[in-house]
Amino acid sequence: MAKMTKSQFIAAIADKTNMAKKDVTTMLETMVAVAYDTVKKMGEVTLPGLGKLVKKHRAERMGRNPATGQAIKIPAKTVVKFRVAKAAKEAIL
Repeated sequence: MAKMTKSQFIAAIADKTNMAKKDVTTMLETMVAVAYDTVKKMGEVTLPGLGKLVKKHRAERMGRNPATGQAIKIPAKTVVKFRVAKAAKEAIL
């Protein structure tokens, strides 16, 4: 199954909205920048119809080195998760 590239995605949006590709590119890049900034500052952002980007703190935990089986300590860190919206799940599945 072939993947849709960024340029193909922009072209598809431009075609459906009758906007110029340059305007669609600017809109998409701005939307992504705003989403990143909002998640960084507020911890989450909702993308209507798609889902939520959520910043979570992951606690320190024990894990295993797959090569040796030795127990190792995995340090705490902050991660970003994407939760798919119910509407997106229903539309796709």
